[in-house]
Amino acid sequence: MTIYVEGPIMPRITPERREARRAEIVAAARRCFSRDGFHQTSMPDIAAEAGVSAGAPYRYFASKEEIILAIASDAFRLVFEPVERLAARTDHASVADLLAASLEALNADTVTDAAGREVPVDELLRCAVQSWSELLRNDAVRAPAVEGFQGVLRGITEALRRGQAAGTVPPAVQPERAARVVMGLLHGCLLQRVAFGLTDTAGFGDELSALLAGVDATSGRGGANGTTGATPP
Repeated sequence: MTIYVEGPIMPRITPERREARRAEIVAAARRCFSRDGFHQTSMPDIAAEAGVSAGAPYRYFASKEEIILAIASDAFRLVFEPVERLAARTDHASVADLLAASLEALNADTVTDAAGREVPVDELLRCAVQSWSELLRNDAVRAPAVEGFQGVLRGITEALRRGQAAGTVPPAVQPERAARVVMGLLHGCLLQRVAFGLTDTAGFGDELSALLAGVDATSGRGGANGTTGATPP
């Protein structure tokens, strides 16, 4: 007669616990990437940082590149989501308004990630800067980044068109090109914060608003009323 001996029944992991463990691995990877860079960090490094077994990260991610993509998505959402929200909800946003919305996020110490957890902004921004180099070599990172970039551009472009109708954007401005300018300024602010210590992004935004107002008043391309803005003798 065969006797079957039952072993201990392993408890099934709940979806909530699985998501929490996944978030812990992402947070550990983000710390490693921020500190050491993408390519100097291995999956065992991430596991050690998270305090889990070497194989545990592979239960949640197929590869390190998949973790990079998740973190890059969070990083760029930090920068561009406030701009997208403002662009979608107002018909009279100016260029300065769109920039101020994103600069406010860059000036924060922490931000809420897609899972609803607080994340240090510096870690995300350091990962965002590194992600740009990944766009040149990794199609898995480049494809969604390009799609997201184009989506934000469209949103800003439409907001600028509505701003022109409302009189808050000069009529001589070409919205498509101006949207690129807005994106370029945001990228520049991000890089300056990470690489060159631009911590007062709120003050930077104030100066930028004053500069834009001065350009509108004096530029030959025209201010809000479409005039040349020439200084009277």
